Amino acid sequence: MTATATDGTGSARWLVVGAGGMLGRDVSALLATRGLDFTATTRAELDLTDQDAVKAAVSGHDVVVNAAAWTDVDGAETREAEASAINGDAVRTLAAACADSGARLLHPSTDYVFPGDATSPISEDAPTAPLNAYGRSKLLGEQAVLELLPQTGYVVRTAWLYGRHGKNFVATILNAANQREFLDVVDDQLGQPTSTVALARQLLDLGDAACAGKAPAGVYHGTCSGQTSWFGLARAAFELTGLDPERVRPTTSDKFVRPAPRPAYSVLGHDRWAAAGLPPMPEWRAALSEHLAAETAETTGTPEAEA
Repeated sequence: MTATATDGTGSARWLVVGAGGMLGRDVSALLATRGLDFTATTRAELDLTDQDAVKAAVSGHDVVVNAAAWTDVDGAETREAEASAINGDAVRTLAAACADSGARLLHPSTDYVFPGDATSPISEDAPTAPLNAYGRSKLLGEQAVLELLPQTGYVVRTAWLYGRHGKNFVATILNAANQREFLDVVDDQLGQPTSTVALARQLLDLGDAACAGKAPAGVYHGTCSGQTSWFGLARAAFELTGLDPERVRPTTSDKFVRPAPRPAYSVLGHDRWAAAGLPPMPEWRAALSEHLAAETAETTGTPEAEA
């Protein structure tokens, strides 16, 4: 069912598409916390392949956050057409509706649009050349946003995403800690673990800046600062939850071969936030600590601090 909240102040009206997912739920929760006027639609409520339905949903909104996506990276290798329909064609339909209505579109994308051969932080304007089917499907969406919304489209690439409301590495590794004494985790892939709460805050701040005419349209990199490996992330999660980090052991990617190739180095640069007058996102370990503290508070019933 569509959820709506308003503060009655006449501020920008927001639409969250894909509000039932890991990112969409946190974006919606933060909009509610901030008392902003928003509508949240889930996949069951809005068929993004239905042009008329999408146009009707977008109408009357100033900012659209597209949190709907095909996220099964390995599954896309054998079902690329389906992934492209959601990550590419549906995004084009949404962008066209935003173009018709004048709404600004905030569209999360991925580091997988790059070729995976970088050795230093990747800039927002670096050439794209996806190394897997998922990356190709997401690049289609990026191209649609930038083509149809040259002045009001915002592509926000993220990576290594985790949150409280969906399947992700942090939850998986901590669940595994209850089942096995030792865990072998790859230490030869570097990236930026990013919490959905931190990304949601950045998206809302970007939307506010866009509505104020302060943020130029185009590509931004929405990942937490710093870098680590999956091994480093697992050890940090153990340390921050009071588990013995020595239970996490380093290994190499060739021990865990997966259908879709992954980049060995996927650290994104964040220079473009300055153009919008916004600071980059927080350091990854600080964001992880906040995430795990919120998980603990939810489990124990301890009140959380306001975001």
